Amino acid sequence: MEAALTGWSPIFLAMIHELVVAFMLGLIGGVIPGPVITAVFTEILQSGFMKSLRIIFIALVTESLVAVISMMLLDSLNFNEAFFRGLSLAGAGILIWISLSLWRIKTLDTGQKVHFGFWKVIIMILSNGVLWTYWITICIPKAILLSDQVYLGQYLFMGLVQMGWLLSTLVVAFLFSKFRRILSKPRVIPVLFKTFALAFAYFALDMIYNSILFFKG
Repeated sequence: MEAALTGWSPIFLAMIHELVVAFMLGLIGGVIPGPVITAVFTEILQSGFMKSLRIIFIALVTESLVAVISMMLLDSLNFNEAFFRGLSLAGAGILIWISLSLWRIKTLDTGQKVHFGFWKVIIMILSNGVLWTYWITICIPKAILLSDQVYLGQYLFMGLVQMGWLLSTLVVAFLFSKFRRILSKPRVIPVLFKTFALAFAYFALDMIYNSILFFKG
């Protein structure tokens, strides 16, 4: 019995370590500023916390599909980095489009709201080359390694990443919503939405810059 425990303990501990890493990757990913969290904050200011859950849910489902599809197609299609850099250029255009809409907002009147439609959110996420490269270069290799230790371990790994992402995103969105009344003052709104617009523009320029550097190199 002791021999069996001695033989299995390192494997078990290694498996637990990988599962913790998966959850932490998700927790960190959920609080890193990006297009999705900026869209969530914008929706909270416009319509409240409950309305922002729709964006979070769409992002969760879309990113989960990205993870699964990336893992399934990685070996068969052999996508290279150039594909994802090109995808980033398309995503930059979407972010600039949203940025311009946010820049024009002066109040929270219904007519001036930026509508984060179902397809707009999906395109914004799918065209984010950073998301694809994040899964392909970081999460998927670790998930595949876990599958050697646990049956369907790759899906367990990705599920924990998404659980961590969902938890941290919900917590950050909820805390942000608590300050909504202060942030909704007339003098604050134009400055706040211009800040969001600049954030989207920054993400777009960063994607363009990195893509240009890649293709030049």
